[in-house]
Amino acid sequence: MRLTMKTKHMVAGLLFGLDFGTNALVDSARAADLAPLPPHSRKTSAKAAQVSALSQSKPSSESISVIGAQASAMSALSNMTPRHSTTNVEVVTAKQLLATGQTSVLAALAQTVPAVNSPPAGGIGSNNVARIMILRNLGPDETLILVNGKRRHVGANFNYNTGPATGSEPADISLIPLSAVDHVEIITEGATALYGQDAIGGAVNIVLKTGAHHGSVTLQDSGYYAGDGVGIDGYGDYGVALGHNGGYMDFAAQVTHQQPTNRSGLNTTQKYFSLPNGQRDPRESIIGNDVNRIQGLSRSMLETFSANGSVPLSNDVELYNTTTYSHRDVDAPGFFRTSNNDSNVRAIFPNGFSPHLTAEENDFQVNGGLRGKNLLGWSWDLYTTYGRDQLRFGAYDTISPTYGLDSQTKFYNGTDISSELTSGFKASRHYNLGFLPKPLGVEFGGEYRHDTFQMTQGDTQSWGNGGVPILDGPDKGQLASPGASAYAGTPPSAAGNHYRDIFDGHVNFDAWATKKWEWTAGGHAVNYSDTITAYTGSVGTRYNFSKRWAVRGNINSGYRPPSLGGLYYSTISSTPSYTTAYEASNSTVTRLLGGEGRKGEYSRSYSIGIDATPVDNFHLTANLYRIGINDRLESTSNFGGTAIENLLQEQGISGVRFVQYYTNPVDTVTNGGDINATYLWHLPQGHSLEFGVYVNIADTEISRYRKTPAILAAYGQSYYNQFSQNDLLRTSPKNRETLSLTWHKGRYTVSVQELRYGSVIFIVSPTQASSLWTHVRPQWNTNINLDVALTKKWHVSVGANNLFDKYPTQVNPAAAAPTGSYRYATYSPSGFMGGYYYAKASFNF
Repeated sequence: MRLTMKTKHMVAGLLFGLDFGTNALVDSARAADLAPLPPHSRKTSAKAAQVSALSQSKPSSESISVIGAQASAMSALSNMTPRHSTTNVEVVTAKQLLATGQTSVLAALAQTVPAVNSPPAGGIGSNNVARIMILRNLGPDETLILVNGKRRHVGANFNYNTGPATGSEPADISLIPLSAVDHVEIITEGATALYGQDAIGGAVNIVLKTGAHHGSVTLQDSGYYAGDGVGIDGYGDYGVALGHNGGYMDFAAQVTHQQPTNRSGLNTTQKYFSLPNGQRDPRESIIGNDVNRIQGLSRSMLETFSANGSVPLSNDVELYNTTTYSHRDVDAPGFFRTSNNDSNVRAIFPNGFSPHLTAEENDFQVNGGLRGKNLLGWSWDLYTTYGRDQLRFGAYDTISPTYGLDSQTKFYNGTDISSELTSGFKASRHYNLGFLPKPLGVEFGGEYRHDTFQMTQGDTQSWGNGGVPILDGPDKGQLASPGASAYAGTPPSAAGNHYRDIFDGHVNFDAWATKKWEWTAGGHAVNYSDTITAYTGSVGTRYNFSKRWAVRGNINSGYRPPSLGGLYYSTISSTPSYTTAYEASNSTVTRLLGGEGRKGEYSRSYSIGIDATPVDNFHLTANLYRIGINDRLESTSNFGGTAIENLLQEQGISGVRFVQYYTNPVDTVTNGGDINATYLWHLPQGHSLEFGVYVNIADTEISRYRKTPAILAAYGQSYYNQFSQNDLLRTSPKNRETLSLTWHKGRYTVSVQELRYGSVIFIVSPTQASSLWTHVRPQWNTNINLDVALTKKWHVSVGANNLFDKYPTQVNPAAAAPTGSYRYATYSPSGFMGGYYYAKASFNF
């Protein structure tokens, strides 16, 4: 039989490009061999346990043998990642998350896992609406988020402001109730094969609680040593039986009310015009300098809900569903506008104003399907998921200066919506082959996804140019920047609904060359309707020298297309000093500035690691890795100057100083490693001490710069300048170390954690001289938690994070000019709020 060239290319793609990874899933009998995770405050009936064996076998995260098990690969019936296989999986239990005193899954993970970074305040403006997660020092949307093994939809909030999140549109795991979580898996090798080719940095799988006849309620009060930022939080869950054959539904909910904090510097600029005699206006001393509110936590209210359950339809088939819903209101202050600022209409705000951004978010996802076993020997899963995130933006206590005295002071700025519909099928089984010592695991599947991103138009005055010139002052008669000051709305030119269809096919294998030597291989072929068909793959191996020592290695390739938000998001944002336009990929301005031919990013990664238990109760994992990304998707430099401003004015955009867009400016290489070591020491009289040492190092550097488009070179522009490079390379710490000690006896548990965050560099504005950059020094923080079991059902906990009230390096006062707003780097990895305390009470039933 002769193969056509097209067929040869497909075969080559499957062998060398497709994601040959660890998703060689096993059948239900193999999955049942995995040891169950002890549920948190749960009582599961025998019948429910039978269903759990069909749908969710739970490996232990506390005492893991390094030897590979026959069931090391995951079944089509399982929502969890294979343990003891060729990939590295770090498991964080619900108990560990709750012991941090944090009130969201993301914040708790960031405190627990050194490879995860999530600055408490990720930036300004819309970047401050939600925290972002960075894994292994890569972009927030280079980590794939899953809930119960199913892809989580991305958020509608495209981060365009400067900081570690710039140019990203990630999923937000803070929208899942903390009380719903059973455990979280951090998968850092083979994830592109296991779950999707866009899991370049890895994947995070949040596994929810299961079973009936259990429940818990927790109330928590918290705040900061400075006296602000009081938080009231309540969460709980309850499992009920469905029918009499082991069906269940676990309901969970959480309500979090966060009061704002403020760590801004004093305003240093002149706020009023000078008097005719040259002296300062006496109102300068009346209003004072404590007017900045830009640095701190925003006021927010978050309500989240989840339901997770399944019902057996027969001995071999069950119906399952996972639903989450969240509602969030955020009120984020912006830069103070002085009375003499050109963006002010002094007849309306004679003393200046503090603009506020508001965001109302409604987010939900529904996962449902049928799964079963013994279909011609195959285990199978037929599923559909739909997720949607909607962000309605507004602004108040601000003004649209080009409308003069007729300007509104409250605006509807438009709504951003993202959605994802997924339908798929996967099947797995094992084949007994005589020449292999263990059965060959085979898994395959196909998936269709429909992604959308939509922007709707805001109030006319939120974006429009009313044509009214500045009414008074030195610049009287000139035009101010159009739109609502600080937060301009979405104009008709940016409004629209965009979509992408995705067809994904994959296959995976898991084979044992000897009883101690495992190999995994798998691949994805994915067609994106608006870009290309991408072939990616992964090969992994693991050798178990003994029951105590194993070594593993992986080679992976991945592909991530440009996000729809990155391609089509457009806005105009302003500070008191300058205004920046962020242009969509299809805009005329982007085309005129050379922004054509946007591509997806390809990755290739290599990793080696060891899993060891040198002695009883001592567990060690260590990894080294290298991740290369070609055509990395990032935002360009801020292009500015007279020629740029003239070009913008020709396109009807006036009063804008800088412009940037989303493209592929560089290639990067990330080299890193991590070590996790724990030792449990059992002492006389029921005492125990657990020691932990965790080290993570991840250094990202630029390996190639894309050639600057000719038009930008002619204008003397830098395509990707030091300001942009700093956002990519120096806004997340290259290293983090954690030391932990937990003492337990009877009803008492005391945990102490010492965290060290590496340095970052903070640059206030695109034109700031390098001599004024802020080099945030490494910082040690101490966290402590005391938990007391008053009875079998009642627990109380008190604790503090950043016990000794440490603050990061302050911004050079000269760099904070002209407003003095910045006292600290907005993305300081340890935060800049100071000490945090909490107290909580829990009731389990």
